[in-house]
Amino acid sequence: MAKIKVRSGRGTGTIEVDDDASKWSGSDFKKIQAARKEASKDKYVTVGRGTGKIKFGDIADTKSTDTKGMWVSSGRGTGRRQLKK
Repeated sequence: MAKIKVRSGRGTGTIEVDDDASKWSGSDFKKIQAARKEASKDKYVTVGRGTGKIKFGDIADTKSTDTKGMWVSSGRGTGRRQLKK
């Protein structure tokens, strides 16, 4: 297994961590995130500049949208390309 460098602090330092793609993105990360949320659903989180609190389990899940076929700008906004994936 390889190591990758990750920025730490305010971007001034680096640390080396194991290269495991499931920890960073994709559907595997969504599953890990859902498991963490389920384990902490009865805990409270502060909202509204610290003036209110709600249960973590009451926060709605967000759905990922498919970006295939969308146009994105490139360069300094002068070019554009269509996303394939």
